[in-house]
Amino acid sequence: MQIPIFTVDTFTSKAFCGNPAAVCLLDNPVSEEWHQNIATEMNLSETAFIRTLKLEDTFGNSSRFSLRWFTPTNEVPLCGHATLAAAKVLFQIKKNSNAVLTFETLSGELHARQAGSDIVLDFPLNRTTVQDEKEIKELIKGAVGDLNIQDIHYSSKTKKLLVRLNDAYERTVLETLQVDPNRLLQAENSGMVKGLILTLKGTPNINTRGYDFYSRYFSPWNGIPEDPVTGSAHTVLASYWTEQLGKREMLAYQCSKRGGSLKISVKEGGRVDIAGTALIVLHGSLILSES
Repeated sequence: MQIPIFTVDTFTSKAFCGNPAAVCLLDNPVSEEWHQNIATEMNLSETAFIRTLKLEDTFGNSSRFSLRWFTPTNEVPLCGHATLAAAKVLFQIKKNSNAVLTFETLSGELHARQAGSDIVLDFPLNRTTVQDEKEIKELIKGAVGDLNIQDIHYSSKTKKLLVRLNDAYERTVLETLQVDPNRLLQAENSGMVKGLILTLKGTPNINTRGYDFYSRYFSPWNGIPEDPVTGSAHTVLASYWTEQLGKREMLAYQCSKRGGSLKISVKEGGRVDIAGTALIVLHGSLILSES
């Protein structure tokens, strides 16, 4: 069996920046073991598996697909950058001309559309609540050491913990922070937290618009020490920062070594549009056999 596979750099207009995702096109179902083995082999934060839903469907003409995401260690319920990568492959390589693509996923129906050079993802907005620091004191200490904290929120639906650094800090403080993923695993093993978001208020400029907020994201509980640019984390960040800033339209930057920009638009009805660019940097075939 030969499976078309792509590597796509997402939330960036430059190759080898942003967040790389692998994308596999499946005409027929493959076993759970194969899904995981392929994702482990690709060894990227996520591998997306797109599958047609009906015999008569093709990747070029259908507007609906099954979409699943696997890290090197397990399946995850939501992944933004790999959804962006999947849509990029369908629009650019398969010349899919549908105005909107719909993906059936573990997080319900997700939608993607083209808007100029961007691809816009329609995702659920994941609300947060204030989190008592005492309950996760060791995790906070392991992540940021003695840095001052402005706020701590938690998204129970996504199991993501959001930690906002003090507004007095510059962006470089977040960028240069050394986070040990093993220490995070030791500090939190209850299953309550599956992802840690560190965030900082931005400094937008009226004349030359800057970023409204910055972030970094860590998920060693899913086999991802640090994720370069994370769409799913921004479903949480968008909820938090729209309330903090009183803005629905925001520009975000994830401060990993690769880095990436995301355009955020919070909508009515508990949804958020997350837009970004992507580049296909590799196209090949996986050759699989039963032996």
